[in-house]
This record gives sequence, C-alpha cells and structure tokens, in this order.
Amino acid sequence: MSLSWWKPLFRLTLILVLLLTSLVAGVLPAQAGLHDDHFDGNIFALYAGNGSLVPPRISLAESLKRQKPALLMFYTEDSRDCKEYSGVISQLQAYYGRAANFIPVSSDSLLPDVKYSPQDPGFYYKGRVPQTVLIDQAGQVVLDEKGKIPFERVDDVFRQVFDLLPRSESVELRRRIVNEINTELVQQ
Repeated sequence: MSLSWWKPLFRLTLILVLLLTSLVAGVLPAQAGLHDDHFDGNIFALYAGNGSLVPPRISLAESLKRQKPALLMFYTEDSRDCKEYSGVISQLQAYYGRAANFIPVSSDSLLPDVKYSPQDPGFYYKGRVPQTVLIDQAGQVVLDEKGKIPFERVDDVFRQVFDLLPRSESVELRRRIVNEINTELVQQ
C-alpha cells in the first residue's frame, strides 16, 4: 500500500489554511484605537497629529544647561489615557514649543533599578502614566501631576513660568507690562 496520497492532501490543506488566514487578516479591521489600551505605534503622530514630538529634539540635560523650560511627558504607546492626553501635549507645543522644550519619554525606556540624576528624565518619573512634569528656567519643578490633566492647568503654569497675563485677562499670549507708565490714549 502506497502512502503517496498524503503529500498532495497535506499541500492542499496547507494552501487552504494560508489562503483563509490571509483572507481573514485582510478583511478584519485593525484592533487598536484612541479609546483602548492596544499598541498602535507613535501616539503623537496617530492621535495628536504631531509626529515632531518623538523623538525629542533635545535632551533634558541640554535643556537645563541652556536654562530653557522643559515639559516632560511620561507615556506608554499602549495606554488609553496617554493616547487621549497626547492631543493636549500637542496643543501646548503649538503655544509654547518655541519657548520651551517638549520631551516625551516612554516609560518603557526607563530602567527600574537605576539611580537617575536630576539631568535625566527618569529622576522625575513616579511610576504612572501619563505624568506631566514642567521644569522652569532655573531647573525647578513647577508642575508634577499624574493622569490626564486639562490643557488649562498646564497653560496656567506655563503662563507663570513665562510671566504672561492670566487667561482671564488675555486672549492671546502676551507678556506683562514691566513699566507701570500709563500709555492709554486720552481725549483732549
């Protein structure tokens, strides 16, 4: 009795399995989205429309050396909260991106048992994402909060760092007048 019949049957079965797998893979939609904890890739490019944030243009050590404020945002690519919060970071960069350095830090890149210095982002990480840390020109932490914090909360602290008028007094970003001389126009 010859067993030569099983080879063609095995090949046919293998071809059918491969075709079925490729058909299902091509038809099913992606399983990730803004409101889930699935990995999608660069959350800033996908959900905030801002691929310029990652990788950061400058290190925290260099930002501190230049005495320029730095906003650290600790995140993971597979966190619903981080995905949703990435839009707030992008909005903040639109207003303050030229005056401050924005440094997103993937918490997955931080080593757990390493002693970090204040020039390293890992020094400020508290173990939860998203976490936002704003360091002023003098190297002092002026904001350190976990979770999705509102744009207005971070904006208020940026306004203090840059000595800008409060939002209630300003529609556009303007510096406070240093000189107290009244420059109003008066009728004569």
